[in-house]
Amino acid sequence: MVLLSPSIKGLRRLLSVCEHYGNAHGLKYNVSKTEMMVFASGSGPDSVPPVYLNGSEINVVRRFKYLGHLLTERLHDDADIERERRALAVRGNMLARRFSKCSKDVKTTLFKAYCLGMYTSQLWITFTQKAMSRIRVQYNDAFRALMRLPRCCSASGMFADAGVPDFFAVTRSRVASFWRRLRLSDNKILVAVSDDIRSPVFKRWISVHMDQNRK
Repeated sequence: MVLLSPSIKGLRRLLSVCEHYGNAHGLKYNVSKTEMMVFASGSGPDSVPPVYLNGSEINVVRRFKYLGHLLTERLHDDADIERERRALAVRGNMLARRFSKCSKDVKTTLFKAYCLGMYTSQLWITFTQKAMSRIRVQYNDAFRALMRLPRCCSASGMFADAGVPDFFAVTRSRVASFWRRLRLSDNKILVAVSDDIRSPVFKRWISVHMDQNRK
């Protein structure tokens, strides 16, 4: 469960509601697994007042994994991109090792099934080009290793020949699908965010097309 509040006072009130509900229904929250993260604005606060749950102080962290996505106090995505890059490396090495003797068609099918997911990539808004370049190279190298292609071969050429989307096509597809789901949502807040040209989702949609055009 996640609680969001614009202030420490508000967060304490929310936790108080949880405590009263738990006591009334025989439930007890695990304080050792409960963490708090402050999303910094500007320079951020010099100190954070303590927040308690069932009499125990909640640990303050600088990053937190929620549903597999790494959140940081500055809302930077480099850490989550690195998480996905490492996961992609593991999947790519597994495919290259276990299915080295399979046909090209089988390898292509496996690559599409295991390496095109790019989990939560549609949420990557604030990142460095270095982080994005590292995962793009990892994606290309995973396909080369699986197909036993030389490192010097053209990435765009090998993906075109195999009928596999390149890294830019994958990210465009993920962002487009996410944006479409937001715009078709029954939640009016999500629709308002998706329709706002100033929203990070809209800016991300524009950026993936501009980056591809520059290539």
